[in-house]
Amino acid sequence: MEVTLLFGTGAMTLIFAAAYVKNRFLKPAKPLLIYSLLSLVLFVVLCVYNLNLYKDNISEAVSSFVQAEPEKAIQEEQPKEATEPEQKQASVSTEANVTEKILDAPLINQMPELPRGCEVTSLAMLLQDAGVNADKMKLAKEIKRDPTPMTKQNGKTYFGNPHTGFVGDMYSFETPGYGVYNEPIFELAERYLPGKVENITGESFDSVINKLKDDKTVWIITNATFNVLGEEEFRTWETPDGPVEITYREHSVLVTGFDENYIYFNDPLTGIKNNKSNKAAFIAAWEQMGKQAISLK
Repeated sequence: MEVTLLFGTGAMTLIFAAAYVKNRFLKPAKPLLIYSLLSLVLFVVLCVYNLNLYKDNISEAVSSFVQAEPEKAIQEEQPKEATEPEQKQASVSTEANVTEKILDAPLINQMPELPRGCEVTSLAMLLQDAGVNADKMKLAKEIKRDPTPMTKQNGKTYFGNPHTGFVGDMYSFETPGYGVYNEPIFELAERYLPGKVENITGESFDSVINKLKDDKTVWIITNATFNVLGEEEFRTWETPDGPVEITYREHSVLVTGFDENYIYFNDPLTGIKNNKSNKAAFIAAWEQMGKQAISLK
């Protein structure tokens, strides 16, 4: 309302002033001058009144404008997107802060068909988790084998090398058998996922943790107790490639997660999904079995 009166008065002042200038030499010019002056006075009064009435709003608008200009300049100086090294560093920082993760991977039982088939069954779980239609029985037929028969001479046992291929009978405990290690398993995995599988055997357990952080499960060799075994649990075989130390407690599982205290895994022997074991003991047992591990790249 006040603003309307202000503009109305200003308009009247201009009208009276223009009329006076146009008719200043005529007789009725004097009243026009008076009206024009009165309108001007009223206009000034309204200006003062409106300035006082809206001084807070005017002050706030000026302040916002002054502050917006520096902010705009700062925003224009900043890059719109982080560079690739910065994005990589941010990803690493986020990954480093992950203290626990448990993945939902398929669970497959090795029993009753494969009493000694924990390695190929764990591989089947890894492949299925990667979207491959892998069958444990098919993998059992396809895994490379060391055909060396078990014999004993002069107190020594001669048998196959699990680093070369599966040793003995996978399908029954009635005849001699053992298992297979990372090299033949990696070779078989490569046939299903060419160029997409990584053998991280020999690396620290941090490599296993990093794979889990990256949502990738890990095939490993451990023992059935998930703890360090005593020396009495190990024996040496003579193989075509030289002596190999083995334990009949050898086992394979698919590692699916971790937290501060536990390692989680799918166990093909017990049929327990995301079973857990003490973290320190689990890692020590894995290290004792040669730090064998396979995962996706």
